[in-house]
Order: sequence, then structure tokens, then C-alpha cells
Amino acid sequence: MKHPGPLFTLLAGVVLAGGIGIVNLATGTGVAPVAGAANAAATAAPSETAEAPKAGAPKTEAPQANAPARADYAGRVTGGGASVAVSVRDGHAIAYLCDGKKVEAWLQGVTVGGKLDLKGAKDATLTGSFDAAAVTGTVTASGRTFQFTAPTAKKPAGLYRAAPKVKGKPAKVGWIVQPDGSQVGVLTTDEDSAAAPALDAAAGTATVDGAPVTAEPVSGLTGNGDF
Repeated sequence: MKHPGPLFTLLAGVVLAGGIGIVNLATGTGVAPVAGAANAAATAAPSETAEAPKAGAPKTEAPQANAPARADYAGRVTGGGASVAVSVRDGHAIAYLCDGKKVEAWLQGVTVGGKLDLKGAKDATLTGSFDAAAVTGTVTASGRTFQFTAPTAKKPAGLYRAAPKVKGKPAKVGWIVQPDGSQVGVLTTDEDSAAAPALDAAAGTATVDGAPVTAEPVSGLTGNGDF
């Protein structure tokens, strides 16, 4: 009779393996670790795959923290040759550029967060920013582009205009009075443009074509250069 050792050992191993499987199924220890790992992976997936901000996304320019609601500015463009004045009133702005000869432009528009984006006739534009001390920007008119930084202007410095008659016909005048008291302006008629007559800024008067004229201070709420 042959020794049953090997066969017995094999059968014992099968029975033991089956017993372990039954115990694991009964207690859940056989599948819990696998399910737990899958659940952990599913939970971690969203945080691991969250989208980062796309490169090259447009940045929002921060507004000027100390932009005043009301202010007036007057100064000269970089390199000289022309002057610029800007008046801001409660979300609106008016600007005037002139060289005291022929080049001039009236511009207007809204202000948001201390930023300027003004438009005028014949494709004139002015963009820039302002705070409690100065306005800085770029203005384009008559086919030329100017850079400028203009300080705040206290009366009588600032922007003025008048609507006189020259030789019986309507005309218009714009003046910029600088903080140092100097001034520049243009007198425009249907036929031509020329240097404006001197303005008495304190009195707000000038003499045009031999007749006295009252000059109106221009603010962001009054006037836009159209007469």
C-alpha cells in the first residue's frame, strides 16, 4: 500500500485555501482594501486634475486707487509745441489740445477707475489715466500723436471757451491757461484758424474782432467744444 502523504497534503492545501476564502468573504476583508483604494483614488482625482489658470489669459488693469471724482489738469505735451487740458467731473471728462496756431481738438467721454478714453472730431483720441496729482496719456489729432503729463490746475488755470462773432459770422475760441499763468489758444472761423486773442482769466473776458467776449470755464459737465 502506497503512502498517502502527497495526496493528503494536496487535499489539505485545497481545503485550507477554500476555508480562508470563505472566511474572507464572510468578514469582507478580502475586498475592502481594493474598494477602499478605488474610492480613495476617485476622491483624489478631482484635486489632482483641477485646471490651472490658462497661460496668456488677459489681465485686468487695476483702477487708480486715488482717482478724484472732480479735477482739472493743464500742461504741455512732451517735446513742446502744444498744450493739453483735461477736466473730470463725476465720471465724465472733456479735454482740449491746441498749439496756438492751427492744431486743435476737443474730446470727451466717460471715465472709469481713473482711466480716460476720449473721442473727438476727425478721429481725434485721448487715452490715459489720472490721479490726485496729474493726468498722463496719449492724444492723437490732426494726424499727429503726442505724449503728455499734466499737473492739476487751480483756477484761474484750466480750460476756457467762447463763441464770438468774427466779421458777423459765428466763430469759436478755446484757451488753456497753465498753472504758471501762461496761456495758449486757437480762434477758429469757417475760413481759417489762428492764435486766439489774450484772455483775462481772472475776469473771464477777451476782445475778439474788436468786441468784448465772455469766456466760459469748461468742466467735465459743461460744454464739449461744439458751439
